[in-house]
Amino acid sequence: MNIIIAIIQGIVEGITEFLPISSTGHLILSGHILGFTDETAKTFEIVIQLAAILAIVTLYFKRFVRFIPTSENNKKSGFNGWNALKTLLVTTLPAVIVGVLLHDFIKETLFNPATVAAGLFIGGIVLIVFEKFVPKSETSSLDAITTKQALGVGLAQTLSIWPGVSRAASTIVGGSFLKLDRKTAVEYSFFAAVPVMFGATILDLAKSSGNLSTSDIPFFAVGMITSYLTAMFAITYFLKYVQNHSLAIFGYYRIALAAIVVLILAL
Repeated sequence: MNIIIAIIQGIVEGITEFLPISSTGHLILSGHILGFTDETAKTFEIVIQLAAILAIVTLYFKRFVRFIPTSENNKKSGFNGWNALKTLLVTTLPAVIVGVLLHDFIKETLFNPATVAAGLFIGGIVLIVFEKFVPKSETSSLDAITTKQALGVGLAQTLSIWPGVSRAASTIVGGSFLKLDRKTAVEYSFFAAVPVMFGATILDLAKSSGNLSTSDIPFFAVGMITSYLTAMFAITYFLKYVQNHSLAIFGYYRIALAAIVVLILAL
């Protein structure tokens, strides 16, 4: 049964991490349905999120190599070498500050179906409205992202500390309002996820390592592998989809899911 739970949660994470529908929110909801809500579950959710992030590193490996501050990469303009690292640092710092200050409060207070429903609903409204008012893009490549845009995306990313809001949604919407074109906003959202999720995993494991044992390794391994493989598929599909389709459908999905959650809670 534990392996089945690991596979289900891994699939949920892999599909939802990079779609604007909140992976954390879905993991909390599916965890409650499966009766998987203890401290181990919370750590498991963070670890399989890391596995999904590794899918990004795999798919964009050549681009990540260009982040290494060698003399050759530093000579290149744009999102390369030290400039790429500086850009990602500017985006990451707001989330790090908020995460460190509010980590315990978030996990103890906000990880429940009611707060997820609220985040899903509000985020759904934002996605629907966003498609009607998004400004004309001026930045059409990662190499053209400015420090100001990187900071704006980072500030938008802090909204995702509320489960159900979605890190992908907040960074894509934030990037688009900062005049990144849709493809660039989505790709930068992918890259921005890597340092944040690595940091969140390290912080969470440091705080909860006492709740884990060697017997948890197979369970965690199955979840990570499932999450990684599912995320590889989801990333590829979503990037193709988003270039020619509206994100409003995800907004309607979020609202419908929030309504279902509220109805279940009411009953």
